[in-house]
Amino acid sequence: MKILEKITLIIYSYVILILAVLACLLVFRWLDPELVGEIVNNILSGDISGKIVLGVSVIFILLSIKCIFFTSSSKEQIKERQGVLLENENGKLMISKETIENLVNSVAKGFESTEDVTTRVELDKDNNVRVYANLIVSSEAVIKDLSAKLQTSIKDKIKTATDLEVNEVNITVKKVADKPQEA
Repeated sequence: MKILEKITLIIYSYVILILAVLACLLVFRWLDPELVGEIVNNILSGDISGKIVLGVSVIFILLSIKCIFFTSSSKEQIKERQGVLLENENGKLMISKETIENLVNSVAKGFESTEDVTTRVELDKDNNVRVYANLIVSSEAVIKDLSAKLQTSIKDKIKTATDLEVNEVNITVKKVADKPQEA
């Protein structure tokens, strides 16, 4: 959340709190409604105070419209959702998360004992990659060896293809596939 939105939220919270307390005081008759009416009338009818109230009201209206209708996605948040932006002297290159996931899937499917794979990739602000791979393996798989080889192969493939550092390759074996029945 941006600083302007935080300040707006704090101000709105205070305004609503004050209005709620005033409403309670008026309902319980602990505050005279005529006195409140006179105070509001004096503030609004005064030359300087009326202009101040009008200016504050216009600012609140504009901030409300901004907060309601315009998202607060920063460039950093958009970049994290899309992928990694690499720049060099020739221009820019966007490597999407989907591309990295496809690389991981192709590496995993290259192993004989891998039946199926689903992948999720996370990127941090320093363009470090975390890979989460869910596998279905064949019944002949040696899971410990497979995962070690797969982790190394995934890291190498991503480094070679994208020049990105892979911090973690987390593998979850979701299922061991049933042995195919011989006919």
